[in-house]
Amino acid sequence: MEMSFRWYGEDDPVTLEDIRQIPGMTGIVSAVYDIPAGEVWPLERIERLKQTIAQQGLKLNVIESVPVHEEVKMGAASRDKWIDNYKETIRNLSRAGIRTICYNFMPVFDWTRSELEAELPDGSNSLKYDEETVRQLDPLSGELTLPGWDLSYQTEDLRKIMDAYQSMSEEQLMENLIYFLEQVIPVAEEEDVLLAIHPDDPPWPIFGLPRVVTNKENVKYMLRRVDSPNNGVTFCTGSYGANPENDLNGIIEAAKGRIHFVHARNVKWIGSRSFQETSHSIKDGSLDLTAILQKLHDVGFSGPIRPDHGRMIWGETGRPGYGLYDRALGAAYLNGIIDTLEEKTGE
Repeated sequence: MEMSFRWYGEDDPVTLEDIRQIPGMTGIVSAVYDIPAGEVWPLERIERLKQTIAQQGLKLNVIESVPVHEEVKMGAASRDKWIDNYKETIRNLSRAGIRTICYNFMPVFDWTRSELEAELPDGSNSLKYDEETVRQLDPLSGELTLPGWDLSYQTEDLRKIMDAYQSMSEEQLMENLIYFLEQVIPVAEEEDVLLAIHPDDPPWPIFGLPRVVTNKENVKYMLRRVDSPNNGVTFCTGSYGANPENDLNGIIEAAKGRIHFVHARNVKWIGSRSFQETSHSIKDGSLDLTAILQKLHDVGFSGPIRPDHGRMIWGETGRPGYGLYDRALGAAYLNGIIDTLEEKTGE
C-alpha cells in the first residue's frame, strides 16, 4: 500500500516539508482548489501542482477531488455540458500522469459534522456528528459552514437547489450517478485513469437530501451497472463505519478489485446516528482498523491509502480534521499494521 497524505496547497499550514518527514510517506493527495465546480482544469495548473510536490521528493498520486457540478447530480438538461468538461479534466490529468481521481456525488453539501472541536477524554479535540443537533440546524441560515462545502451559492439559489432535491428519490439520484458514469468511464478507460467514488459522509440522508453511496448494496449496484475496472470506489472506513449496520469487510469483499483508494480513520459510536472521530487506535474507536487492513491486504489492495482526518493534539490549530501531528501518528500506526501484514506474507 502506498502511504499518502492530504495537502491543501500553498495555503495549508501543514507544509510539504513537514509531510516528507513522516516515515514511509511517499504520496500526496491534493487538487487545484480554486477552480469552480464544473470548469475544466487547465493542464498547466495540474503540472504546476505536480512539480511543486515533486520538488519535495514526493509524488502527486491522487487527485481529491474533482467536484461534480450540481446540475449533473440533479439530472438537469444542462448536465452534458458539465460532463464534457469533466471528461476534458480527466484527459488533462492523464496527460500529467495522474492515475487516480477521488470524487463524490453528495448533493449540495460535502462531509457534515455538528462540531469541529469536540473535546475527547484525553484533552484533545476532534470532529463530531450529533444527529439531534444536525436535525435542528437550518443549512440556509449560514450557522454551519464546513471545510469542503461549496459556499459560492447565493442563499436564494441554494434554496432553489435544496427545494429541487426534496422531491428527488434515492433511485433518481442513483440513476443520475449512473448516467454520469456511463459518460465519463469510457474516457477514463481510454486515458488509463481510475475513478474512485467517496461514500456519503455521514452515510444517511441529511437536511432532507437523498444520499446513495452509503452501503454494500449501493456499491454493488453502481459497480454492476457500470462494469469497468476504471469505475471504482474510495473505501473510507470512517464514512461507511459511521453506521454500525455497515459490514466493512463485506463492503471490501463486494468491491474487491475495484477499490482504488483508501481513507483510514476511526470513529466512536456515541448514539443513534451519532459519532465522534478518534485516534486511529482500535482501543479508542469502534472500528477494528487492524482487521480492516487485513481484509484489504487479503483482497489484494496495494494502492494509495491515507490517514484520514485526525484529532487536534499538543496545542495544534488549523484546518479541522487536517492537522499534522495526529495524522502523522495515524500514518505511523497504519504503516506498522501494513509492515506486519507484508512481513507475514513475505512481500
